[in-house]
Amino acid sequence: MVERRLPDPRELAELMQFKKLDLNAKRRRLNSALTIEDLRTVAKRRTPRAAFDYTDGAAEGELSIHRARQAFQDVEFHPAILRDVSEVDTSVEIFGGPSTQPFGIAPTGFTRLMQTEGETAGASAAGAAGIPFTLSTLGTTSIEDVQQANPHGRNWFQLYVMRQREISYQLVERAAAAGFDTLFFTVDTPVAGARLRDTRNGFSIPPQLSLRTVVDAIPRPWWWFDFLTTPPLEFASLTSTGGTVGELLNSAMDPSISFDDLSIIRELFDGTIVVKGVQTVEDAKTLADLGVDGVVLSNHGGRQLDRAPVPFHLLPEVVREVGDDLEVTMDTGIMHGADVVAALAMGAKFTFIGRAYLYGLMAGGRAGVDRTIEILSTQVERTMKLLEVKTVDELGPEHVTQLQRMAPRELRGAATLDPR
Repeated sequence: MVERRLPDPRELAELMQFKKLDLNAKRRRLNSALTIEDLRTVAKRRTPRAAFDYTDGAAEGELSIHRARQAFQDVEFHPAILRDVSEVDTSVEIFGGPSTQPFGIAPTGFTRLMQTEGETAGASAAGAAGIPFTLSTLGTTSIEDVQQANPHGRNWFQLYVMRQREISYQLVERAAAAGFDTLFFTVDTPVAGARLRDTRNGFSIPPQLSLRTVVDAIPRPWWWFDFLTTPPLEFASLTSTGGTVGELLNSAMDPSISFDDLSIIRELFDGTIVVKGVQTVEDAKTLADLGVDGVVLSNHGGRQLDRAPVPFHLLPEVVREVGDDLEVTMDTGIMHGADVVAALAMGAKFTFIGRAYLYGLMAGGRAGVDRTIEILSTQVERTMKLLEVKTVDELGPEHVTQLQRMAPRELRGAATLDPR
């Protein structure tokens, strides 16, 4: 029989200690975000629909991005036991230099439209965390300003080959002069993908006012205040900024891009050359034969060709074929530190985050990017400890099974079909 008694006021006082109220609203909302999906929820609430959908959306039916994320969900981990993982080391060497984490910030276009701190927030947060930052040709902060924001960190530049080749060549020279040590030669954008959310939203550069955008702005006055009271957008390469995103891309990009362009860029840039947007084993082998330093397996975050290959599915075969000849990295679909660990276990040397970074930026500027990096770093470390590996190099295929959801369909009786 349990003995009943009157509560002791002193014991009640210990039990009823109230949490101290944080008067900083930004810090409260960021600290309450425990996952990248939480940051996405905050970002959607705080950002006009057109800008949010530009980040969140993909091409056509958005099958590529959904499949890429599903691929990471279709992972089974195989942890070891009884190994000392009181300390783990998440650092890696990639493209000739260090990174404290096995992920970096991917290039994103029109970033200051998401939140006015834009690439400055991304570069400075990356520098503080000791991870690389990649500036897009279509970034809204200049090469030189990114270098000032991250003067001691690793800055990389993502290059589109433009119709006006001299623009591209000048950008390469500026990046080299600013100390950018790695150049991403991007090959998956001969034309713009059909990003239907942008078309339906009438998303343009600069934003055009309509009844819909005015109504959408009413609950988000802070975004418009920031946009209207900060310097106008400055693009790394474009001098004309009128029109939809698709129109801008199609006017700038050149569908005649070829291996000859890669040769020219290699002559212009003395640093590390990485080809971004590789989607077949055959192309990876060709690039290895040409002697490039690395590749990024990527379908552009699902924003170009819908129904494109899933980079995480492609990864093991590419690593098997060319992993000894160049550094294989990947992006697309990474929303959790466990996704990063799974990619490393399957042979990736490094990974990149795009949307995850932008969700943090939209949720809270520089502090939001810091929170993105903190969330992913914590998840990477915890996943490694639960797998009981102490270093990234200890991760291997034995730690991961890619569960099969999609596989090529065999045509029954194909060999016996009568051609008549």
